[in-house]
Amino acid sequence: MAMQSSLTAAGSGELAGRRAVVTGGTRGIGAAIARNLLDAGATVVTSARNDSGHTPSGAAFVKADLSTPEGVRGFADTALETLGGVDIIVNNAGGCRSFQSVLDLENDWQYTMDINFLAAVRLNAALVPAMRESGGAIVHVSSIATIAAYPTLLHYAAAKSALETYSKGLSAELAPDGIRVVSVCLGNVETPASGVARAQIVEHLGGDQDELTEQWAAEIPLGRLGEAQDIADAVSFLVSPRASWITGSNIVIDGGKTASLC
Repeated sequence: MAMQSSLTAAGSGELAGRRAVVTGGTRGIGAAIARNLLDAGATVVTSARNDSGHTPSGAAFVKADLSTPEGVRGFADTALETLGGVDIIVNNAGGCRSFQSVLDLENDWQYTMDINFLAAVRLNAALVPAMRESGGAIVHVSSIATIAAYPTLLHYAAAKSALETYSKGLSAELAPDGIRVVSVCLGNVETPASGVARAQIVEHLGGDQDELTEQWAAEIPLGRLGEAQDIADAVSFLVSPRASWITGSNIVIDGGKTASLC
């Protein structure tokens, strides 16, 4: 599997010398995370199904379909060959292809489980052996859909719920190796993918995209949708030495939207 963009050696910063893998790292939240890690001195390899042309400068891009075991294996092999090892894994790739009644989702269950849950399981299995000697950190990107299970997103919520449970169990297994594992549970963040999601929701349920955006913002106590940088800053902290006593946690980042539900 070929690397499609050049890799910049790590610079100075609190993550200098650290080697990071960020899936779904060419736009939106993933790209913001990759940029933060680069700015902190890490060397970064990203992946996506297609090259958006927006891979952060200095990161290496590998085209990979992580919804398949073969795609994950190929990406892992290329990342290890490129980096020479790995210290940070951010499992950010995910999403869903449809918003429908749970009774109409038969064809989407397997894909949704593959990309949102099993991709992380498979990638961790491939990369963790290279982390055991030096330790490191793994972050799984989840969703508040696991807290408030919306009927039209139940396949996505189920996959992310599995990811959160897996994340907790993995943290206990890897703690003796000095590998920390956390998940971040995200609310409504304004990204290219969220725009597509709103369009799909409106197509299925009716309404207006602008009104839906306003509704989402109005439901958030802090009064606005999240930004990719909000998430990137939190993830950067969680993989840094400043978070050295944090593992096994599921951290909700949603502007307070689900505070009354937890």
